[in-house]
Amino acid sequence: MTQALHTQQYRPDAPVPLDGIRIVDISRLVAGNMVTHVLADHGAEVIKIEDPRRGDDLRNWLVDGIPTYWKVYARNKKSLALNYRTEAGLDVLHRLIATAQMLVENFVPGKLERIGLAPEMLLEINPRLVIVRISGWGQTGPFKDKPGFGSLVEAMCGYASMNGFPDRPPVLPPLALADMVTGLYGASAAMIALRHVEVSGGRGQVVDLSLFEPMLSILGPEAANHALTGRVTPRHGSRSATTAPRNVYRCRDGKYVALSASMQSMAERLFQVMGRADLLEDERFRTNTARVRHIDVVDGVVAEFMGARTQAEILDLFGRTGVTVGPVCDAADLVVHPYVVEREALITVPDADMGELPMHNVTPRMSETGGALRSPAPTLGEHSAAILASLGIDPSGIEQLRRDGAIL
Repeated sequence: MTQALHTQQYRPDAPVPLDGIRIVDISRLVAGNMVTHVLADHGAEVIKIEDPRRGDDLRNWLVDGIPTYWKVYARNKKSLALNYRTEAGLDVLHRLIATAQMLVENFVPGKLERIGLAPEMLLEINPRLVIVRISGWGQTGPFKDKPGFGSLVEAMCGYASMNGFPDRPPVLPPLALADMVTGLYGASAAMIALRHVEVSGGRGQVVDLSLFEPMLSILGPEAANHALTGRVTPRHGSRSATTAPRNVYRCRDGKYVALSASMQSMAERLFQVMGRADLLEDERFRTNTARVRHIDVVDGVVAEFMGARTQAEILDLFGRTGVTVGPVCDAADLVVHPYVVEREALITVPDADMGELPMHNVTPRMSETGGALRSPAPTLGEHSAAILASLGIDPSGIEQLRRDGAIL
């Protein structure tokens, strides 16, 4: 019988390590939401400032009419529907920022200043404030005023030119990779800056976070390799330029497995398990360098072996013999995979639209100071009144802000 994903209830009072950190998030879409998603999962109070008319644009990424992206990446957050283009709304935002440890934004460089939120002024209001500024190309440089969507960055940073097959065009990733990578960088940068404030007694500061530079950094030594060889890395599909065999192989039943024999000992074990120890006597297969040079031949031998067996047979054989192979899974596979189920990498949570909503668990896991799912993604303006009350605004003042169109 297939095991079901673990259903986890929300625990609003769960002890979390970032309790007491207030983050004002005026970003939209993915990168900023990823920064605050990581920190919210570990206990930060993230207050999403949303346009009262339409909310965060991530709410509009619908799948069969359901905002699944918002539900996943806005969990553990609060929503304040605030029009800070109004004088009253901007005053509320200033008051809120004065109580916060961080501000996260992703406007085009210069817009924050134009709407009355210049970092210099914010640091006067709150000298300990960490301001995370996310943009496509950064706050300085010749591209700072250019549109900076992740797809443009993924193309320009060198990623797309390496991704795909040699006889086909470059391939962009099928997800918001630049935004996600930048969000992870942003969460760590924010905590580094906050540590400077809280432990070292330093001032708040601006974190200038482009989408481009985090993507560039994950490509590793590409620039160094080019300087050394004068060559650029060609597209290899699922192969590796440095180790062989490493590829995705089709099995007899039409399913796929991924193999990585990146160490010499693993390649030797692979050939022995395949019943082809004789290949180790062939100069084309004997060393990793030789296998890379003769990769078409190597892949042909391995592909023939894989293609004669089902995925289950391959996984069983190589699993028993310690060869590094794994299945190529899709979402349907993952929700029933024993590893995912038993480790609770995916969980389900109660959801008003779907009954139960599967999503990834809190990441990373920590033995003493782990995060928790404390609340579902908020409805638009769900926490407006409570947040304003925390600033000392009485009910009549809150009602006046509503009449003025400053809040929802």
